[in-house]
Amino acid sequence: MKRRDFIKKSSLGLIGISFFTGLYTWQIEPYWLEFVRLKMPIQHLPDALIGKTLMQISDIHVGNRVDHNYIIDSLQRAKQFNPDFVVYTGDYVTMHNHEVLYDKLEEVLQESVKGTLGTVAILGNHDYGLNWRENEVADTISQMLSNHEVSVLRNQSIEINHLNFIGFDDLWASTLDAEKALENYDKNKANIVLCHNPDVCDLDVWGDYQGWVLSGHTHGGQCKAPFLTPPILPVKNKRYSAGKIELSGNRTLYINRALGFSRQVRFNVRPESIGDEGLKHCVAARRGVD
Repeated sequence: MKRRDFIKKSSLGLIGISFFTGLYTWQIEPYWLEFVRLKMPIQHLPDALIGKTLMQISDIHVGNRVDHNYIIDSLQRAKQFNPDFVVYTGDYVTMHNHEVLYDKLEEVLQESVKGTLGTVAILGNHDYGLNWRENEVADTISQMLSNHEVSVLRNQSIEINHLNFIGFDDLWASTLDAEKALENYDKNKANIVLCHNPDVCDLDVWGDYQGWVLSGHTHGGQCKAPFLTPPILPVKNKRYSAGKIELSGNRTLYINRALGFSRQVRFNVRPESIGDEGLKHCVAARRGVD
């Protein structure tokens, strides 16, 4: 093969690869939902809850950037798992031209996944509107969730069938009050913390809390090369990308990769809904606790 022909064919090949890679990251992976299953041992879990399932849904981002029909279809698929508990970890909307599309959010919430035993939620930064400072937006979204039988925790806790959910409000919205959220924490009970932004895990707000922390916010970076950290993450601690991370103080963090997206592009970071393989009792000694 002549050198000129080789260069020409190589260039055409690279153009073709670039085209299909761009098409994949724009039209395929952003809508290629993955249902992740994870074992979830919980300290002091009552025998009646062993084997029950919990589903986490995060960062729906209803707005003009995400096809809300995709979100509705994803929620309908998630319902087929018939989870016992469902937790939503924030960012139900994305502000568009200084406007929240409440009508589209209402359509989506009509198909919201409910747990047979309980459904709880926290808010994320986008749920506080422009510059994360519009409390009236957060109040409206909270009311809409409540209207659909979703308990919204804003620096509060709720105990459902002897499983205690502790809901932190958002870090970027400057509404976080961890001390208030943890005021009813009992280390001798089964507990789960819901916290939208995983950077909160590095703040000195945890007291003697031990156990799971479920968060979202990062979207897993949305794009990353295999085996490498995503180049863009909206957190200070770049370790906080996605998945299960063991923390100090006998805490386990799980960061959801998000159902929606802020920009319609994903590569090697598929959208996610997580459902555990069954809640399991965890004897304290198994986690190195005295």
